Amino acid sequence: MAQSKFEGTGVAVVTPFRNDDSVDFKSMRKLIEHLVEGKAEYIVVLGTTGESATLSKDEKIALISFVVEEVGGRVPVVMGAGGNNTQEVVGFLKQVCDDIPIDGVLSVSPYYNKPSQEGIFCHYKEVAAACDLPVIMYNVPGRTGVNMNSSTTLRLAREVKNIAGIKEASGNFNQINHILKDKPSGFIVLSGDDPLAVPMVSLGASGVISVSANSYPLEFSQMIRHALAGKFKKAQVIQNALLDIMDAHFVEGNPAGVKASLSVKNLIDYNLRLPLTPVSKATYEKIGQLVKEFDNNKESLPL
Repeated sequence: MAQSKFEGTGVAVVTPFRNDDSVDFKSMRKLIEHLVEGKAEYIVVLGTTGESATLSKDEKIALISFVVEEVGGRVPVVMGAGGNNTQEVVGFLKQVCDDIPIDGVLSVSPYYNKPSQEGIFCHYKEVAAACDLPVIMYNVPGRTGVNMNSSTTLRLAREVKNIAGIKEASGNFNQINHILKDKPSGFIVLSGDDPLAVPMVSLGASGVISVSANSYPLEFSQMIRHALAGKFKKAQVIQNALLDIMDAHFVEGNPAGVKASLSVKNLIDYNLRLPLTPVSKATYEKIGQLVKEFDNNKESLPL
């Protein structure tokens, strides 16, 4: 297929907060430069990792506007916009897409309501009609409570012209295989699980939207580029080096883990919004140890 602007590594960027719970735009600027200089292919704002569920509408608009301006067209910017109220999602998209030059939309499948497969289909059809931008669906049943099955994914891929792909985080390789086998040309499949990104690329996926790439954009992005080029031994060397850090990022929840490593690396202050809380002292110290060990040995990696 023709190369998509969303092939490779997209970074599900965190939202830095100050000690008073306000959005830390100064740290966000520093983080954006870290990701762009690390050669990530694109940036995803207002996703799960960005704690979008705790941001007000005004904060979301301010944040996406800030990121688009700071990126300045150097890489594409994708905006997360999902929810369990279809009309609210549609209204938000219409407002933002008219005013802010984003490159695409990542939209999580409706959560909590537990819609049927037909409900999921109709929801995404309405979301895609709200703007002309490419829409990447996001299937993460561990968070939403409902799996979007392969037949629904493929139906949307075939019938809705601006649904460009799916971020698949079901962990179900049989489901993923059926999507990859039967998808229309140009429809992209992205890993939603960092440790599964290389295996999914080996089966035909186009890349990943990553959490751990917040901390290690250069290393993670190069790992995926190796995999896309069929250089799986080189990709495996980097994956093995990153694996313990990837695990630690999720052991007490996301984004608590990756924010801990970003704090260790002095890129952000370590603050989350309730109901999320920081990782335990033991996990924070473990992450610090892993970051130090990785940084001391990364020169040996095939970057």
